[in-house]
Amino acid sequence: MNKQEEFENAVTKILELLGEDPKREGLLKTPSRVAKAWEFLTEGYHEDPKEILNQALFTSSNDEMVVVRDIEFYSTCEHHMLPIIGRVHVAYIPDGKVVGLSKIPRIVNVFARRLQIQEQMTEQIADAIADTINPKGVAVVVHARHMCMEMRGVQKINSTTVSSALRGLFKSDQRTRSEFYNIINTPAPSNF
Repeated sequence: MNKQEEFENAVTKILELLGEDPKREGLLKTPSRVAKAWEFLTEGYHEDPKEILNQALFTSSNDEMVVVRDIEFYSTCEHHMLPIIGRVHVAYIPDGKVVGLSKIPRIVNVFARRLQIQEQMTEQIADAIADTINPKGVAVVVHARHMCMEMRGVQKINSTTVSSALRGLFKSDQRTRSEFYNIINTPAPSNF
């Protein structure tokens, strides 16, 4: 039996345990669909963030802050396997190297597409950038809604969790940190 079949059998068993009939018309393809969905939702386990970043590292004399903000992400809580939905803001200060801008959202996806807790994901994004690009500083802020808090448990709808990870100048220099927070908290121009 291959991995896909094992997964489908497990989903079938869950449906039965819920009191459903897996042979019911609407559920006939559900085990296969769920297996494919989880393969996509957890593809981050099979991606190497350093490899992704190293594919687009370029020499540069720029030493000013680079910010990619409002990166949407969807993840899955490792405690209840329910959705986490949010936005990530990432900044770094180059030290001889810059990375292709599209790689920053890809790094967010690498870590978001794993079973996660928000605090850990925030740290992982910051560390991957710091360890690979070796910038003067890295800052990551994550704003997210957790369906494990909204759909069950305390059922606090629209509550937001904010986490941050600061490295280098963002941690040691108040002006740098303030500039970053001002940038991510300034509304985008209306034509965006």
